[in-house]
Amino acid sequence: MSLLPSLFIAHGSPMVAVEDSVYGRFLDTLGSRLRRPRAVVVFTAHWLSGAQAVSASPNYETIHDFGGFPDELYQIQYPAPGEPALAGTIRSRLAEAGVPCHLDARRGLDHGVWTILRRLYPDASIPVVAMSVNPRLTPAGQFAIGQALAPLRADDVLIIGSGATVHNLAALDWARQDGVPDEWALAFETWLESRLVAWDLEALFDYRRLAPGAHQAVPAWGTEHFAPLLYAMGAAADTPSAALWHRDFQFGNLCNSVYAFGVEA
Repeated sequence: MSLLPSLFIAHGSPMVAVEDSVYGRFLDTLGSRLRRPRAVVVFTAHWLSGAQAVSASPNYETIHDFGGFPDELYQIQYPAPGEPALAGTIRSRLAEAGVPCHLDARRGLDHGVWTILRRLYPDASIPVVAMSVNPRLTPAGQFAIGQALAPLRADDVLIIGSGATVHNLAALDWARQDGVPDEWALAFETWLESRLVAWDLEALFDYRRLAPGAHQAVPAWGTEHFAPLLYAMGAAADTPSAALWHRDFQFGNLCNSVYAFGVEA
């Protein structure tokens, strides 16, 4: 049986959970495109910690960690079960790799997790384990944590990084609905896709210096949204391949992209 890929999924605006958009409709089809996993592990840009943290609750609160959106978003619940046993396995894998971590039995599912999973798996029946990200780690360090979890793919665990490749809230034009990206955002995304497909780790680990538009696409105060890409990529280190499955832009430069790693030919 082929391995599940690991995925990077942009969670975009919280409205992705409900809106009828090109990206939302793509996410609706993504779950059926994949073999149904037995569990999902999500590195989320909205859970930051120094030491690696792993959710270990059997039942989750749905966290509505955003403001200024329609009331309907705050009414949504995503009651996916947790899987403490899988959280324990993850802790063991990380310990073997020399990565300190702790289990958090109180953490709920933030919108970096539930907005996308609601589109992929609306029945909320697949167990979920959430993972924090550490934007202060080097890109190589983030990749290495994902790599430590690569063996989980053989156990039908889907590993997802949830963030954004181009994420500069200060540069967004909320009135723009034309889908045409700013030149700097497209330049960064084009460079990124080329380096991912080439599996050019040397360039990717130095993206802030090498990529055109990097400091606009990934401002110093927003690297936590780029980090999940590297965790997800690391989870496919044993089967190094990358493919762009979807990309569109909103508000001038917010990039809705999905990359698949470890896709077997």
